Amino acid sequence: MLDINEIMKVLPHRYPFLLVDRIEEVETGKRIVGIKNVTINEPFFQGHFPGHPVMPGVLLIEAMAQVAAILAYVSSDESVRSKVTYFVGIDNARFRKPVVPGDQLRLELEAVGCKRGIWNFTGKVQVAGKLVAEADLKATFADK
Repeated sequence: MLDINEIMKVLPHRYPFLLVDRIEEVETGKRIVGIKNVTINEPFFQGHFPGHPVMPGVLLIEAMAQVAAILAYVSSDESVRSKVTYFVGIDNARFRKPVVPGDQLRLELEAVGCKRGIWNFTGKVQVAGKLVAEADLKATFADK
């Protein structure tokens, strides 16, 4: 539904910190599904861990936050177009299985609600249909 060029129009992130390659599904105000292809060329694999590459859990959370930001952006009115989305909270993070080069992340985020400008999401990351991480996230918009 959104390719990398459209994603870069919404998110300020760029390589090596842009952690979503494609958006496959969007239900405005409700849910979104993003894809991240994990390759051995990712810069973090040089040090995490040499000879045993594992994607850091914090980057799985960041990937979920980026996909959530896209959902918040496309679900909001024109007033947010000049703003940036900030990740402001995380709860209940769990890491179930390691993510390694060659994996394709399916990032599924559901909007739980939006109160006083704070969006609440529940997120899951799957690889080949298996849950590898999950968390509850919060995000808001702020002036650049």
